[in-house]
Amino acid sequence: MQSKNTCAIVISAIIILVICNNLQECDCARGARQRGRGRIFSQRVPVVIQHHNPAAASYYNNKDGAKIVKASHFELDYMLGRKITFFCMATGYPRPEIVWFKDGIELYAHKFFQVHEWPIGNDTVKSKMEIDPTTQKDAGYYECQANNKYSIDSRGFRTDYVMVTY
Repeated sequence: MQSKNTCAIVISAIIILVICNNLQECDCARGARQRGRGRIFSQRVPVVIQHHNPAAASYYNNKDGAKIVKASHFELDYMLGRKITFFCMATGYPRPEIVWFKDGIELYAHKFFQVHEWPIGNDTVKSKMEIDPTTQKDAGYYECQANNKYSIDSRGFRTDYVMVTY
């Protein structure tokens, strides 16, 4: 009886050690990403999702579902008054639509914000979002979202302005 309890305690201790080791590795990686202005940026880590419902798995893993195949870099520092540009290319059948968001709110065209799209074949679309000239208010988290009737895929981009002093 006591050997079963001892075995359970040893297994629990091993699990705790593994979890603590993973947390320490995450903290070290987080410190390595710290930038000069004291900000910490997270890195996009692939998320593995296990679907317990077969209908959900067939929806999200559909071969014709929207998938972003190319996108801009995750982080961009821009100079005030200059242009910022983000790019997304998505495939799927039917051809996906790409919608742009800033801080979770859908963006609409205005004179300083433009979206250009190029359909390619029956299953691909390229989209470029530009802001020119930029202001302090343009700093934030941007996202392109590709969707069709089978699935949704998205990529995010963080921006911040830099001030040049001479």
